[in-house]
Amino acid sequence: MKIKDRLALYFTLISTLILLCVLFAVYFTFLKFMQAEFFSRLTDRTMVTAKLYLEADEISSDSLSRVREQYLEKLNGEVIRIYNDKNDATFIGDDQQYWNIETIEKVRHAKKLQFREGLRQVVGIYYKDNQGDFVILASAIDQSTINRVEKLWKIMVVTFLTIFIGLLLSVRWIAKRILLPLNEFIEQVKLIKSNNLHFRVSEGTNKDEIHLLAQNFNNLMEHLEQSFILQKTFVANASHELRTPITRMIIGAEISLSQERSKEDYQRALHSVLEDAEKLENIISSLLNLAQTDLEYGETNLVKLRIDEMIWSIQEEWTKKPGNYQLLVEVKDLPMEEELLTVNCNPTLLQIALDNIISNAFKFSDQLPVKCILEINEIGIHIFIVDQGVGMEPQQLDHIFKPFYSSSSKTAHAGNGMGLYMAYKIVTLYKGNITVKSQKDKGTIFEVFFPKF
Repeated sequence: MKIKDRLALYFTLISTLILLCVLFAVYFTFLKFMQAEFFSRLTDRTMVTAKLYLEADEISSDSLSRVREQYLEKLNGEVIRIYNDKNDATFIGDDQQYWNIETIEKVRHAKKLQFREGLRQVVGIYYKDNQGDFVILASAIDQSTINRVEKLWKIMVVTFLTIFIGLLLSVRWIAKRILLPLNEFIEQVKLIKSNNLHFRVSEGTNKDEIHLLAQNFNNLMEHLEQSFILQKTFVANASHELRTPITRMIIGAEISLSQERSKEDYQRALHSVLEDAEKLENIISSLLNLAQTDLEYGETNLVKLRIDEMIWSIQEEWTKKPGNYQLLVEVKDLPMEEELLTVNCNPTLLQIALDNIISNAFKFSDQLPVKCILEINEIGIHIFIVDQGVGMEPQQLDHIFKPFYSSSSKTAHAGNGMGLYMAYKIVTLYKGNITVKSQKDKGTIFEVFFPKF
């Protein structure tokens, strides 16, 4: 059953249940009220009978009966009896006992009694008079109330059915209107295939649960798209990058083993194999590091990190590395508020990103000093990494953040093309951005920017 049908059914059932309770409350309240009113009328009738027959001594019983019949409205099926202290019917000219002695004694003991006998309502009173102690019982059928209750019952049934059907149809229409964005969301989701993972569903303007569902779905699609791109990139390029050093290792080994060679030749061959193995290890390590930047991993273990402390730590690590690496750190306008210096990130991944950019700067500047400038202003955190390297052509700038791209053909500058791609992926993961400015033979400036939130 569809959600709109379930909503319509559940709401209608709840509403009609409440309506039933209200209708039954009205019905039984009306019924009890009418019964109480009729009991009151019967009580009045017994008192009138007592006044007429017991206190009007000078008037004959036949005259009293005629007065009673002439001026008192006779109730439907009315029966009135006056019983003396011997429990015999008297006074009213009808000596039929009608009620048994047990009932008469109950009235005598209770002084006043109201009860029902089938459709009849009965009222009995105990009345003391100078002529003796009497019990007066009056009963009748409240036919007008019975007719009214029957009409009320029919009206209630018709009202209930009308409201039930009206509620079912109207609530189904309302549920359909409310869930219309969800239906549109479902139809848009059906359009997503493996070849258009960039497609995003409409989030709408209403800030409701469907909007949140669409928003979270789009976030999920963003993650899936990046993972899918990574997978396609790996399948398309990694096999080639891995095959090249392996092929050279196999060919070098086969050539070395094809005939007897000198010790120096074997050493050269082994050195060549070792170089290719190291390159292969670098490629595999880069791919493993890239796998670490998966969004699920990158968005866990987030901490508030002071960016200045990380930069000083990176400088210390580069100083300890073999070789003449001079990372010159410069901090501008350091604020007193610590929150302006913090970035919500995974420290390990962010350090990988900055290390990759710095390593790239050292490599292309042939180990000349590299500057790292930290600047904090009202819009966010700026990290500038400036080298004195060979620079790049303008057309190269559009490709440097693509996987397996190398901007130089020189052996000294050769790499696996994954460092800047990983840096870009990590920085953007934490809502940052990387831009680059470069001039040929004048160096390159990378800017890592984290906006203030």
